[in-house]
Amino acid sequence: MTDASKPGRRAVLKSAAGLAVAPALLAAAPMQAPPARAGEFDFLSGEWRISHRRLKAPGEWDAFEGEATCWSILGGTASVEELRIPARDFSGMGLRTLDAANGVWLDFWMNAKVGVPGSTGTPGRFVDGVGDFDTNETEDGKPVTYRGSWDRITPTSCRWRQGVSRDGGQTWDWNWVMEWTRVA
Repeated sequence: MTDASKPGRRAVLKSAAGLAVAPALLAAAPMQAPPARAGEFDFLSGEWRISHRRLKAPGEWDAFEGEATCWSILGGTASVEELRIPARDFSGMGLRTLDAANGVWLDFWMNAKVGVPGSTGTPGRFVDGVGDFDTNETEDGKPVTYRGSWDRITPTSCRWRQGVSRDGGQTWDWNWVMEWTRVA
């Protein structure tokens, strides 16, 4: 029996070969985002004041104030948001639910004047403290991605942005920014 054929040495050589090849395999394989978890929207629970900036035309922003009350329910597997913009006579509801089987959150929106959710729920998840929720559609026969993004999350503030990408997510044109500040 040669040294290379001994069971212990063979295992060490296989391990070494695996370690040598692993970086190339990891670089080639797409990284999977971690599955969504209950409680990821708990940061939103409470009373908020919200400064909105919405793009009206290139370089022209409409600024207005709003407020929201949010609850985490069902052990953190759902989050309810009641958004109010008194100066615009507007209110709506956000509902985020955890699809545990698929490891994603679904984000639903409902305008109070319409009274029904606007979609089947935009899927998304949190990675490194940022929650991105994407909808892929076509516009003039070309693919376009719409994104709602939660970031800058602290105990007293957070930000939600809405944007569009026409180049597969390489760049984003942000057209609505909501700066949330917790009411003391």
